[in-house]
Amino acid sequence: MDLHRQYENIITNKKESFPICPELVIYLMRYERYFDFDLNYEDLLRWEAAFPVNDEEGNDTYWRTVMYDRSEQQEINDRLTRIYVYLTADLEHTVMEHLVVDSIDYCLFGNSNPFRVKIRNLLNDNHDYYYIKRADASRVYGLELEEMLSPNKIFYLVNENTLVEQHISGIPGDQFLKHNLHEQGHNLVRLAKEFVKFNQRCFTRLLGDMRSYNFVVDMTPDFDQMQYRIRAIDFDQQCYEGRKNIYLPQFFKENYPFVEMALSRLGEDSITQYQNEERSLMRRRVAANRYQLQRLIRAMRQDHISDARRVGILKRSLAEHHKDKGFLRLTTMGSILFKHINLTLELKLRMPKGK
Repeated sequence: MDLHRQYENIITNKKESFPICPELVIYLMRYERYFDFDLNYEDLLRWEAAFPVNDEEGNDTYWRTVMYDRSEQQEINDRLTRIYVYLTADLEHTVMEHLVVDSIDYCLFGNSNPFRVKIRNLLNDNHDYYYIKRADASRVYGLELEEMLSPNKIFYLVNENTLVEQHISGIPGDQFLKHNLHEQGHNLVRLAKEFVKFNQRCFTRLLGDMRSYNFVVDMTPDFDQMQYRIRAIDFDQQCYEGRKNIYLPQFFKENYPFVEMALSRLGEDSITQYQNEERSLMRRRVAANRYQLQRLIRAMRQDHISDARRVGILKRSLAEHHKDKGFLRLTTMGSILFKHINLTLELKLRMPKGK
């Protein structure tokens, strides 16, 4: 981890959304991510009324609970339940009779303006969430790379202009810093170690904008102490921005408490050790998903998920970082990512020919 404390807000404009290209559709169909559901994002925009959702302190959360015309509400609820059944495990439709839609919320904030669907099981009163968003190629690439290069599993489906994602559990990073960090029982060394490894994962796969509100802290009690996992929940900034620091969570001022924790609790030698450990683990993940990763990046290399200016900035920055002028010949974010992964993880992957 670079130990210079350079924190800055370096993303000012809302990210452009990119359509799902034919090559990516072929990839998604091959790996059973493409699904024909009978409800799309635009259908959910036709609500009749909306009510603000406030937090426990009465503050606006930028979510609105939406209601539909009575003649449409039941049909929408049935379709949303059916999507949930397919998303969670392709379960038998007989389970649908035990599931109901508790609420549908619309988010006013962020790039994707998602709908959050709350599903409740009538048998045990347990509930779960999932999200419906406009399909954005950047986000789909980010979800796939998360599945292949991180220790986390991701469940999602795509159909034309609609993306469906399962909820990722955990405490939002900003809320964790505000309400949970100073509680008794936390092992701050383990938490700092996880932030170092998360920082390495994000940079290796070029996932940007990992400010504290774009990731969650997942805590699992072990027999003697707490285990931590930091998980990204926003994948819109996959290979989009030009500046290298955007792909390093350590450089966002919102993450300063995590960085300070790592510097004070670990020291430079331990930080280097944990970075090496994570790169070693990522090499194993690449080995386990080698051909799928190559197919994904082959589609990505043909796709345009950023503009020429940002591509130019990033390839020059990474050419300097890796001391490799080969970056300067590249023209797409997919090509830059492929070379960057190879060099960062010391791999010798080659892009196979054909489809």
